[in-house]
Amino acid sequence: MPVHLLAIESSCDDTAAAVLTDGQVRSNCVASQEIHRLYGGVVPEVASRAHQSNLLPVVEAALQQAGISKHDLNAIAFTRGPGLLGSLLVGTAFAKAFALAQNIPLIEVDHMDAHVMALFAEPPFPSFPFLCLTVSGGHTQIIRVTDPLEMERIGYTLDDAAGEAFDKAGKMLGLPYPAGPHIDRLAREGTPRFSLPEPSIEGLNFSFSGLKTAILYFLRKETSANPAFIEENLADICASIQHSIVTILLKKLKRAAKETGIRQIGIAGGVSANSGLRTELERLGKKEGWKTFIPKFQYCTDNAAMIGLVAHQKYLLGQFASQSVAPYASGQSR
Repeated sequence: MPVHLLAIESSCDDTAAAVLTDGQVRSNCVASQEIHRLYGGVVPEVASRAHQSNLLPVVEAALQQAGISKHDLNAIAFTRGPGLLGSLLVGTAFAKAFALAQNIPLIEVDHMDAHVMALFAEPPFPSFPFLCLTVSGGHTQIIRVTDPLEMERIGYTLDDAAGEAFDKAGKMLGLPYPAGPHIDRLAREGTPRFSLPEPSIEGLNFSFSGLKTAILYFLRKETSANPAFIEENLADICASIQHSIVTILLKKLKRAAKETGIRQIGIAGGVSANSGLRTELERLGKKEGWKTFIPKFQYCTDNAAMIGLVAHQKYLLGQFASQSVAPYASGQSR
């Protein structure tokens, strides 16, 4: 008999639901909360209330698109953390109630593990072990993956994440939130001719707080001499910022590959949708003899299909959660 799973994701400001059958994605629906653009960032309370409004329609859409009835489901999975606690509570409460009403198992999933498993949404798939650079608005990590449920964090950001660096830099430039896609688009029209400092961090860890400060001081200095500097050089500024962030990320990834001897390399998370990072990873992969893996765009940002991919593995092993399970805003449950 086929195994049908419903997965929901509500860790931040996207409400998502997906249906998987035997680990294959049947539907993947996302409702984005555009209201946060008005505030230049995600407002936790607003996000929580929007999840309450969006969750049921998104679940219904996912079931309908997959051609599956709720009575056909074998389990429901949800994001337990990390993320915004209020948003996670909405998803957790929904999943618990759904599991009780349908008398099916409940499966909790770590959001960052799910980003890694997004590499298995569509072929080609990496073989184990592989390295995954997971980059998003809240996290920047290098993960050594030896099994679908065995992941070791070997590098991480000591302060700000790469996605946050993109968004904060975009705010300095007057770009709309989220700024990452706007910087990416403008960077393709410019040249990275402005030099920005590279953080000096030992090992495989990252730091982006100093880079953000350097961008701020650079812009202050140039605009004090020429108030129209940003407007006149916007594309080149964006290209320089993107080049700097991508260079920092890939230098650490290259070092991790050298230290571990692993040549199967993937990227995941919202920033993995960045065209500069995708292009440079492929270029570096060819140079280093890596086999590289990049998810399709719909599996880069927060989505429920990636939650379902982890949940399928847990279902096969009978790793179910109890009704007493609680979400966690940061860190790992393991």
